Amino acid sequence: MEQTAPFIGSRPAAEQRHWGEWIIEKLIQVAGLSTIVIIGLIFFFLLREGLPAFFEVPLRTLLGGRWYPIENLFGLWPLLVGSLLVTAGAILIAVPLGLITAIYMGEIAPRWQREILKPLIEMLAGIPSIVLGFLGWVVLAPLIQQAGASTGLTAFTGSIILAYMSLPTIISSSEDALSAVPTEYRDGALAIGATQWQTIWRVVVPAARSGIVIAIMLGIGRAIGETMAVLMVTGNAANVPALGLGMFFQPVRTMTATIAAEMGEVANGSVHYHTLFAIGILLFVITFAINSLAGRLVGTQGKRRRSSQL
Repeated sequence: MEQTAPFIGSRPAAEQRHWGEWIIEKLIQVAGLSTIVIIGLIFFFLLREGLPAFFEVPLRTLLGGRWYPIENLFGLWPLLVGSLLVTAGAILIAVPLGLITAIYMGEIAPRWQREILKPLIEMLAGIPSIVLGFLGWVVLAPLIQQAGASTGLTAFTGSIILAYMSLPTIISSSEDALSAVPTEYRDGALAIGATQWQTIWRVVVPAARSGIVIAIMLGIGRAIGETMAVLMVTGNAANVPALGLGMFFQPVRTMTATIAAEMGEVANGSVHYHTLFAIGILLFVITFAINSLAGRLVGTQGKRRRSSQL
């Protein structure tokens, strides 16, 4: 009797743990499914409001180079080019600078310096975009105009502001990915005679590549989805810049800025209204494609790493 008592007494506790784990597991499943449901509802809403534009506006007009709603010209091409141009410029600036800063913080900087820099960089992400837009409008735009541009409100101005806004995300995520690399990788490389830079470039960075790719994709998502700062500093000219290096120094208009600037002025259910939601569909598809590409790249690199280890 004394031997079976602990078993009988522990049974309710085991059942309680079982029910607790079951509840936690179900809550996690509900949280995961709710994310999918919310994204699906957003896409359904965009389709409901934006699909009529593809039937009301001829496809030739949608693919045209003029956005002039007063004359029923809804060409999406200049808006798409403006968004891609500003985003590409921001990524060209933010990615090298962000990676270099992350490598310095994670691999080179002393501990006391890292503890100061990391909170400061993370604080930059909390600056409102409207404040950065004012900064670009008042300070940066006049400097670019003085440098020789016809106007300071250009794609390059927007790229600099977006690069500044993307840097905290890229730096923090990349630094976390570098910190997750096991110390044994560094010790092994140094033990066989590699220098610190060779260890960083040949060992640590490739091992953290998946996290770095995710950081870059997050930065691209932040840049392409930004609205207010871009609305203030890019000039809002719905035209296609001439090819060449000077295209960065011409006014452009992005898709997000177009939605923000014109949605409050259109009548509900009008062609213009549906076309603005069609722009939202295009933005959703581009963002989904970027995230899918990032996931594919990370998955491919993981398979290659596992196959090389085998």
